[in-house]
Amino acid sequence: MTAGINYSHEDLASFRQVQRLAYDCAETITRHMHVGMTERQVAALMKEYLLDHGADDCFHQPFAWFGDRTAFRGLIAFKQLKGFNPAFYPGFRRLEENMPFILDCAPSVRGCTADIGYCGVLGENKILDQLMDDLLQYRQLILTMAKQRKPLVEISRAVDALCKKHGYDPRHKAYPFETLAHRIEKLADDGKKSHLTIANFGVRNVGELVRDRIKGAREGWSPIWNSSDSSNHAPTVGLWAVEPHLGLKGVGAKWEELLVITEDDAFWLDDDVPHVRRWQARGLWLPQQAA
Repeated sequence: MTAGINYSHEDLASFRQVQRLAYDCAETITRHMHVGMTERQVAALMKEYLLDHGADDCFHQPFAWFGDRTAFRGLIAFKQLKGFNPAFYPGFRRLEENMPFILDCAPSVRGCTADIGYCGVLGENKILDQLMDDLLQYRQLILTMAKQRKPLVEISRAVDALCKKHGYDPRHKAYPFETLAHRIEKLADDGKKSHLTIANFGVRNVGELVRDRIKGAREGWSPIWNSSDSSNHAPTVGLWAVEPHLGLKGVGAKWEELLVITEDDAFWLDDDVPHVRRWQARGLWLPQQAA
């Protein structure tokens, strides 16, 4: 198996900077959200922020989901669709008090891409708090098994099993190809801005994913990490955007961040991310959990 490359410290620093930009975008826009705003309005503000702060391409344009749409109510798995599902894209749902929301953006800067997910609520929501607290266990599980070089399918199925134990619906299975994670490749830095998108997805980044899929089919690995047999291989070296997404009683919650896999190790690109800071503030995070 010859998938992926070991990125240099300089490369990882650049990817980390882009991931922080993406999270800064989500946190900044959250502070400006108010009752009555639509998903489309919030997604447009996120796009404006990213462009104003140096983004020159994207894996996908920003998404925003409110209320039961955070649990992807009414959305079904991509494999069941004939074409794309318009309901997946930001719509006209208006934000209400105590309504959970998810913001998701994937900017590229000078060839480095990040893909993040951020949860919040305008007010209070006990179910969202429960989901976000429990998502710590999924972060620990994925990292531990990746460090042990367990097959990706085994890790994904362990996530499924933990969802079943908690009584949660694994809503990442509503993503295209039931994706728990996908590879991120470094793009050529050609100094250009506003590269082409189709159906809100960046052509260059998706093109890299397609090339990985073709190459992986020849070599026995997949750039899409899910619970299917195509992921029945050891973790491939490189960067993975990981996004466990839980659903309960019409509320959805997720985090998404970059996991670095080397030839003999795995680690999260950055522990200074909003969900980790939240766990620290709630007394759920122990220092050894960063290891």
